[in-house]
Amino acid sequence: MGHEPIKIYRNITNTDPSVLTTKSEQTKQNTTESENYNTCFNFQCPKSQPTILTPNCRKQFLGMEIISYNCPPSGPVIVKRTSNLCQSKLPSFKTHKILCTRIYFRSGKGSSSLDALDGHKSANSKKILSGNYDGYVIGGEEDAGSISSDGETTKVLIPGLPDESNGESGAPISSCFWEMKPKFNVHYEKAGCENVSSPAVLFLPGFGVGSFHYEKQLKDLGRDYRVWAIDFLGQGMSLPFENPTPSSKEGRTTEGKDRSWGLGDEAEPWASELVYSLDLWQDQVRYFVEQIIREPVYVVGNSLGGFVAVYFAACNPHLVKGVTLLNATPFWGFLPNPVRSPRLAKIFPWSGSFPLPESVRKLLEVVWQKISHPESIAEVLKQVYADHSTNVDIVFSRILETTQHPAAAASFASIMFAPQGKLSFGEALSRCKMNGVPICLTYGKEDPWVKPVWGLQVKRQLPEAPYYEISPAGHCPHDEVPEVVNYLLRGWIKNLESEGSVALPLLDDTESIQYRIARDVEFVREGSKKSVIVTFYGSKFSLWNSIGLYIKSRFGRLEAKSSR
Repeated sequence: MGHEPIKIYRNITNTDPSVLTTKSEQTKQNTTESENYNTCFNFQCPKSQPTILTPNCRKQFLGMEIISYNCPPSGPVIVKRTSNLCQSKLPSFKTHKILCTRIYFRSGKGSSSLDALDGHKSANSKKILSGNYDGYVIGGEEDAGSISSDGETTKVLIPGLPDESNGESGAPISSCFWEMKPKFNVHYEKAGCENVSSPAVLFLPGFGVGSFHYEKQLKDLGRDYRVWAIDFLGQGMSLPFENPTPSSKEGRTTEGKDRSWGLGDEAEPWASELVYSLDLWQDQVRYFVEQIIREPVYVVGNSLGGFVAVYFAACNPHLVKGVTLLNATPFWGFLPNPVRSPRLAKIFPWSGSFPLPESVRKLLEVVWQKISHPESIAEVLKQVYADHSTNVDIVFSRILETTQHPAAAASFASIMFAPQGKLSFGEALSRCKMNGVPICLTYGKEDPWVKPVWGLQVKRQLPEAPYYEISPAGHCPHDEVPEVVNYLLRGWIKNLESEGSVALPLLDDTESIQYRIARDVEFVREGSKKSVIVTFYGSKFSLWNSIGLYIKSRFGRLEAKSSR
């Protein structure tokens, strides 16, 4: 079937609160468009009144199903589906797409609130949704009700990050310090504190970075939530303000200032039991939530931060509303924990405490010079970011700045020789499962360190946990594809806050939650379109199921070709 590339704008304004009516206007072909769009439409709901989208209404859209809408929080949308699938199918033109553009809505104190579309539901269902929803793109041969259970992918357009060039402003970020206990100063950043009725979200960084690594989350999610990001003690800007082991034997510059802290022969009283370990960081997060946030939180952790997030949730389930793991490392520490294995721990004479042994100081002098070199830092970033076009200049400069702190080298040694935690990663996950702590898994597929097999192992241990795999994306998906991670975080939090009445992000019906689906997720960054494949693994996903779906999709394509 041949169709000319036509762009049709349908602008609908609801005047009757019970049934949506339509007005349409066809415009001439825009020859500057690089893609062929079949239909573009949007509509708005009246304030404080529900709008019912009936099957008869959808007939006015040439058999199309309404997949994009915008309404204020006070005006819910009720979507009624029909069992007649011919009314809910989208056009099956292979060379055409359906584009529903983003709709911005301002409410409250004049701040822009732009939420992801997550209200798409199955046939014979009725769903009440509220808030503001984005449009998205659907293309290919599949209809909206049969998306990718057979391995096909569907295009989804999600919001980009706040674009100041278009008048969008992200949430302002505040940099703060908090004294956890004498001499233990913790740096953290926060945003969205004015959103007093919104959930609290805490971000935990990976090894070698700090709160700065979550700037894209704070600016974006801070528009809707109250968000915090901390620097672990011994990292980022949470390095000590004073030398933990002052000694006349330490090297000094010509200006009389210490060149290296923590390499002396005797520790200060406040540092006599200091070890930068998992147990210290778990305590740090607990104190921070209790004293600064003062309510249960959603915890998000990348790499090392993911391990700490699960560890913290396992030990303090009453302080956690949910945990999102971003390529969480499933192991940390080489030496045995003295509480778990007291006899074995005695074999090792030193376990990360201050002062450092002389042999460790000599080794550190050689190792630190190598790993703190700018070329080494650049090489590591090249490994962990799958998309080398990602701008990592700020991350690079902040890591380099941290390595120049006088306490950085000794803190690194303490971290490397610190004992394991009281709980292993698997044990922490089991405790979370036992205590009913919700967990969401969001992993970059091209991670050279925490490869997909580790994420799938967590999925097998927690079959009910939603698992999203992003490709291409590496070890730090929140910084490499923040648009996607922020979208998934928003949707998952909405799902939990609504107690399941709002669908998980990128899902259309309850059946799709059980198996594997894939979405071609598109977004705009700095004026250019980018896309990634996001694969969702459901509770019944297995290798055999995946093979079966692949075979089914292949036979389906052959049958479709033979029938033409």
